[in-house]
Amino acid sequence: MRVLLVEDNKLLAQGVVMSLAKEGIQVDHLPSYKQAQVALDNEDFSAIILDLGLPDGNGVDLLKLWRRSGVSLPIIVLTANTDFDTRLDCLDIGADDYLSKPFDVRELIARLRAIIRRQHGLDNNQFSYGALNIDFTRCEVHFRGELVSLSRREYQVLLEFAQSAGRVLTRNQLEQLTYGWDEVGSNSIEVHIHHLRKKTATELIKTVRGIGYILTDTL
Repeated sequence: MRVLLVEDNKLLAQGVVMSLAKEGIQVDHLPSYKQAQVALDNEDFSAIILDLGLPDGNGVDLLKLWRRSGVSLPIIVLTANTDFDTRLDCLDIGADDYLSKPFDVRELIARLRAIIRRQHGLDNNQFSYGALNIDFTRCEVHFRGELVSLSRREYQVLLEFAQSAGRVLTRNQLEQLTYGWDEVGSNSIEVHIHHLRKKTATELIKTVRGIGYILTDTL
């Protein structure tokens, strides 16, 4: 899962990035309206955390722009404005949720999980697909009833497959959603998929020649 965090408070942003990383979530941080607009026009994200008080524009206007242009990603609004009408306006414009500052980052993580879950049609924080089970809250993976030990990146790659079950993911999509703007090796995705297959079953992730990879439920 790759989240775009649009927040001009550097210390707050660092705390959010570190906390979400512990949950297996890749977070890319930008501090301004213009940078966020460019990033979303050119890259793939799973969700957005948007601060309303940006130095070069109003987050409400950015939210309106994204929704009018067809952006359907889940968006959580962060605001220091406690005005009730402002919060209602954000929800009416298209925000999926909001948090008032200051907030507990654990609540942000829970709300983020909830809106991602709704987007993918999941009833709870458990994902089952064939012999595979993922507990998003505990970041635990079981295969055929056995706990599977995964590295952070392996878990992130598997999470992308789980949230796109039934769809083919390209290598470029997996790189963007797993690494964001972090440095990525030329064959990192292939290595992670090799390890996932070795720790579960070769047939769990199928190669679609010339296109990418897909999670299977045939096991």
